[in-house]
Amino acid sequence: MFLVASLAWSSGLGPVTAAGTVGSPGITIGEIDPLTGKLAKHGQEIHEGILYAVEEANSKGGIQGRKIEVISRDDQSLPDVAINQAEDLLYRYKVSGLVGGYVDSLVAPVSELAAKYHVPYVASASLQRTLTLGRNNPFFFRVAHLDGIVEPLCSFLEKVVRPASVAILYTATPGSTEFGQEVKARLIRSGIDVKVFEKFRPGSPDFSAFLLKLRADGVEALVCGGFFPDHLILVRQIREQNLSLKAYVGPWGVAYPSFVEEMGAAAERLFGMCAWNQGITLPGTETASEAFAEGFRKRFGKTANTTTMHGYTSARALIAALEGDLKSGGSLKGEDGSRRLRALDILTPMERLAFDEKGDPRHYRQVVVQIQSGRLVAVHPPDRAGGHIQWPAP
Repeated sequence: MFLVASLAWSSGLGPVTAAGTVGSPGITIGEIDPLTGKLAKHGQEIHEGILYAVEEANSKGGIQGRKIEVISRDDQSLPDVAINQAEDLLYRYKVSGLVGGYVDSLVAPVSELAAKYHVPYVASASLQRTLTLGRNNPFFFRVAHLDGIVEPLCSFLEKVVRPASVAILYTATPGSTEFGQEVKARLIRSGIDVKVFEKFRPGSPDFSAFLLKLRADGVEALVCGGFFPDHLILVRQIREQNLSLKAYVGPWGVAYPSFVEEMGAAAERLFGMCAWNQGITLPGTETASEAFAEGFRKRFGKTANTTTMHGYTSARALIAALEGDLKSGGSLKGEDGSRRLRALDILTPMERLAFDEKGDPRHYRQVVVQIQSGRLVAVHPPDRAGGHIQWPAP
């Protein structure tokens, strides 16, 4: 039983904390996530993963006997709000570190404020290369990396699907735009014809015109860099139009139990990607992974997913760094926390987590999964596969 009295999130009216019962004074960390607005589904999942990590740590005595308090704030899926919430956490509450964040348009301004205040920030879901490439921000870290998605996805298309032509659909967000551009360049180099390459705004209600292009061009595979609600609409319209594809791959939003529940039979044989799901974990972490999945289900009454694990992993990283700082006699100053994060090397169910000199994770790699009989089955790369691909798909 976790030693946490109350857990919730705040829209900005005041702090909401995960209050433990271990020794005092406490250690305060801040969380900024899209808990409302168009990105609320995944923001809430990250939020729950962070809370679980904090509860888990507090149940084991906190950090050197000091309880961890997390002040959770809602950025409402808006960059301006993210900036205001970060300023409040950093200036008024003087948090020892920041976690959370979903999509780079929300993460980027928070990373800049973290550098200004010299406070470490471990982003839960960030991909945009320019946030680390060529920038000197020793206080910014993240547990995901674009290479860990592009490489296994393109390898899957090149070696397994081997389509004559591909369509790439991506959202008007920084990370998804870079994703679309890199996948296109890689596939062209491998000799695959990218016949359709289009951008759309998240939440678009209709993809009919796009699907007409796919049919007219005889596209064999579709890669969609949209989010959960985008896949719901797009897949339904593909089914309604009886469009035949050799493969539909959705890196974000498809490999979720909630997607399978929502779509039912229409989800069968689609491909998604994940860094973790129950039963899909790093070799050697099976026991820890099952313990996390079971504990999370008891705590929240739902199944954990890959986004939950990203939130959990980011909080685990920050907590481990703060603990290392206190063990060595540190004062929880931002520079000390940053140094501890740069030297971090821990094993989580999602990844072996160690950061490079830019703050990117060294070992982040996702797997391709297929929905088979309502289950998520890892199918690529071969050393992580838990089953065989079912064709045709879809």
